[in-house]
Amino acid sequence: MSNTQIIKSDILNEEYQLIKTDCGLTIACYPMPKHNGVHAVFATNFGSINRKFTMDGKEYVIPAGVAHYLEHKMFENEDGDAFEKFAKTGANANAFTSFDKTCYLFSATHNIQESLDILLSFVTKPYFTKETVQKEQGIIGQEIKMYDDSASWRVLFGVLEGLYHNHPVKDDIAGSVESIAEITPEMLYNCTDAFYSPSQMILSVAGNITAQQIVDAVERAGFSAKCSDVKCAEINEPEDIVYSEKNIRMPISQPLVAIGFKEKVNGKVTTKQEIVGDIIIDILTGSTSDLFNTLYDENIVNGTFEGEIFSGEDYYASIISGETSNPDLLIEEVTKAIDEIKATGITQEQFDISKNAMYGSMIIDFENVEEVATSLVNQYFKGNTLYNSLEVFKTITLDDVNEQLKTMFNNDKRTIFTALPLEV
Repeated sequence: MSNTQIIKSDILNEEYQLIKTDCGLTIACYPMPKHNGVHAVFATNFGSINRKFTMDGKEYVIPAGVAHYLEHKMFENEDGDAFEKFAKTGANANAFTSFDKTCYLFSATHNIQESLDILLSFVTKPYFTKETVQKEQGIIGQEIKMYDDSASWRVLFGVLEGLYHNHPVKDDIAGSVESIAEITPEMLYNCTDAFYSPSQMILSVAGNITAQQIVDAVERAGFSAKCSDVKCAEINEPEDIVYSEKNIRMPISQPLVAIGFKEKVNGKVTTKQEIVGDIIIDILTGSTSDLFNTLYDENIVNGTFEGEIFSGEDYYASIISGETSNPDLLIEEVTKAIDEIKATGITQEQFDISKNAMYGSMIIDFENVEEVATSLVNQYFKGNTLYNSLEVFKTITLDDVNEQLKTMFNNDKRTIFTALPLEV
């Protein structure tokens, strides 16, 4: 190993190792010896929004859905299917693509080294032919159509399409049937060259394991120290929205409404902005909020009502959604609650209750091997340590929350998207 950092937390009295190996791969090892097994995540900072990039000075533009397509295809190579190999070791394997990353993972209580060998092998040995690409296009096309039948999925992207003009976050992670039809083997190899070299990836492992065991697995993999100069293009996104309201009809029993607000981003979204936003949303829409209790007591919503901060490096939105028999009344009550909280501000009591509950949840997450390994990946790609959120969280004050509240929930940056039942 060429470079090892010990990252410590005075708050938790815990530590982990961040290792930069000779091949360029970063290893994050969080020892949790009291647990029986491990959770491993092999990840690249390549997600659905990375549609335009340069590699060694040459520009590449790819259609929507390539990162997700690659996730599917990487499990299959000339040596066979990786899922079948994991089944023999007893590991529970999976993968997912998000807006900003792709993760391959497994959980296991035994045969850890064998499972690590499989994980490090299939992800770094791409194999694509014209025939296998066409076959997978059909499979993913069916998956896209399945999500088209999900009201919650359609409503989410309906809001995002209303809020964002140019940002690829408005496009379905899996792409469309039309966009994935453009994918070629050459395009996939270009993307793996750019984003699947060891220098672009991190192997994060939490649980009953040592750093040396992980390093040994990486050495067995025999990675070369290939390092291309890869830069993702900046996205020019205006501050205004695309449309303020739209609805669709679907075969559902109850209308589903989502209200999204495009929040202003100055440069990169910070950890503090995200946490403060989470506190505000919790106080406004959480299960103990006045708004939720009003909506529930008056039978305007059932239990499916929530608010969230939807954010990444260069996008930030507040989204409030719920299933309701009366969409107009739900929108009216949400609007009234926002107006009231912005007029009066958040109280010290509301702030303390929300902050204490969130802090407790964050501490509990450090007992979960899956949460730890995944959070290590998320924070690494943001340029932070795993403990960054805890450290920032402790510094947040009521003034910080009320100051950010002033800039949020502007009606001229609001999109309302509703899925309605079919007309009878």
